[in-house]
Amino acid sequence: MKCSSRPARRPVRGAGHLYNGRSGIARGSPLGSTNRPILREIDAALPQLRRSERKVAELVLGQPDRVIHMRIVDLAAAAEVSEPTVVRFCRAIGCQGFQNFKLALAQALAQNTSQEPFVLSELDTARDYTYKVFDATMETLAQVRNTLDPDAIEVAVDALCNARRVEFYGFGASSPVAIDAQHKFFRLQIASAALSDPHIQAMSAMSLTPDDVVVAISQSGRSTALLEAMDHVRESGAVIIGLAPADTPVLARATIAIPIDAESPNEDSYTPLPSRIAHLAVIDILAVGVSKMKGDEVNRHLHKLNRGLQSLRSPD
Repeated sequence: MKCSSRPARRPVRGAGHLYNGRSGIARGSPLGSTNRPILREIDAALPQLRRSERKVAELVLGQPDRVIHMRIVDLAAAAEVSEPTVVRFCRAIGCQGFQNFKLALAQALAQNTSQEPFVLSELDTARDYTYKVFDATMETLAQVRNTLDPDAIEVAVDALCNARRVEFYGFGASSPVAIDAQHKFFRLQIASAALSDPHIQAMSAMSLTPDDVVVAISQSGRSTALLEAMDHVRESGAVIIGLAPADTPVLARATIAIPIDAESPNEDSYTPLPSRIAHLAVIDILAVGVSKMKGDEVNRHLHKLNRGLQSLRSPD
């Protein structure tokens, strides 16, 4: 079942090419990778801005945490300027528009957040390490949420929704994420598979077509086996959605890049891996987007599945 809520955007094929949707993001660099010191750039640009644009800049510099939650109409009203002035301000500092500006601002704020490293002590009680695990996970989820690019999410959902087949690739800690993703998309009536064996990945990648999609999942973004499989996928012409830390080889090879940055665990002792939870959350976001696009038909299917599963559950 294809998605029918709006016309599908088909990818521009070939190595290094991208979907080029409504966001106008240029072809040739991964969608969703925009890490910039935006606050320093705004401060440096102040003397060159028009008086009305400077009012927007001063509000952003003074209350950046408030601005990232504003709509364009809210920011215009707070700065006492027009909405076109806000757009001109965004373009004056090198952003494509208001949403691109908000993404850059959210990323800058996330990078400036002082995140306490997860450190276990011999004196920690059960209450102490329970709170530490939850605090580290919640902070990572908030950080990733604030840096996700809605345009990249939308284009990824479009690709998944209209794919002939979707395969999820992951090794090590990313393998359970791939399995969870396959389970979610299988329920959405999308032919899918989760592959964690390098030989099977390579053979499957060589069998794909330009109508297929691969979701490459990596906590490090540098797994050599995954990178080799991605090279085979690129040769087949299929679309690659990359879920990995920013500025890593996995995202550089992806057609659609979705950066997921989280603190690396301490390998000298057992520590939780909040990046795995963040990857699971992004998979949920993609699944919700696909379900929304598929609409009533998939909702009826899910209702049918839930009714059928009732017989497998104990009444007690």
